[in-house]
Amino acid sequence: MSGDFPAATANGAASATVIDFFGTLITPKATAATTGGAIDVAEQIVPAGFATPLHVHHREDECFYILDGVIAFRLGADTFVAQSGTFVRLPRDIPHAFRVKSATPARTIVLGLPSGLVAFYATVGAPASPGAAAVLRPVDVPRLVQVGASYGIEVLGPPPADL
Repeated sequence: MSGDFPAATANGAASATVIDFFGTLITPKATAATTGGAIDVAEQIVPAGFATPLHVHHREDECFYILDGVIAFRLGADTFVAQSGTFVRLPRDIPHAFRVKSATPARTIVLGLPSGLVAFYATVGAPASPGAAAVLRPVDVPRLVQVGASYGIEVLGPPPADL
């Protein structure tokens, strides 16, 4: 990671690739290629009821700015609820998970510091067309375990029952 940013970086929604990550739609806005590896930034639309398995990132901090919706988070032993306007930082090496609690999809800006998350999403997910709807689908945990290992992401178990 050089940390050197290009003079200008632009990635509008009309030209962005959309990644279907188990029904969650991820639109990268800044990646390792445009930030010298410093940060990933993506818009994320997460279907109502979607939950991640309990997992840990060993290479990056994961942050969320909640634009719409309500999301319950587990970070270590703590559980909390975040709503529109909330910023959440999930530091590396601390187990975490989340579940969308709102009846409608949640919309977030997700950050990976340093970059690596968008590449993981692209490897695990599949291309989706802009304007596609976020649809709740089961998470392929064996695929997450297999691919996650090469990205420093470790799956620890199912979504916590209290989320």
